[in-house]
Amino acid sequence: MEIDKKIEKFIKAHHVLTLATATNEGEPYCCNCFYAYDNESAAFIFTSGKETHHAQMMEQNNRVAASIVLETRTVGKIQGLQITGKIEAAQEGDKMLYIKRFPYTAVADLTLWRLEADFMKLTDNTLGFGKKLIWQRQE
Repeated sequence: MEIDKKIEKFIKAHHVLTLATATNEGEPYCCNCFYAYDNESAAFIFTSGKETHHAQMMEQNNRVAASIVLETRTVGKIQGLQITGKIEAAQEGDKMLYIKRFPYTAVADLTLWRLEADFMKLTDNTLGFGKKLIWQRQE
């Protein structure tokens, strides 16, 4: 199923996602990450050192959830994206995609990851109260 253009537009309009991880025993944790988006593979590219708590959790359990939200107090403008997927090591081209989005990182030593989305749900009140657009990866 093709990703709705409204979902892609929302993703491209933002740059921070909240990543939720869990150990195999169920210990939860979350963090915020700048991201670049690869629309060809529905993947979110982000950087995080391997020594961080969430990176260690991702290596233990690569199933994660994430969200991107527009902060507003106006009910009619509420928008938020919920994502589930798997974490993988960055692929060829991910570094250039990330640097293109955040040019100041060109000189940084980056440890890049990719969240391969398998499900996305955009709640978008600008389309009507509680309107939801859903995408799910077809295997």
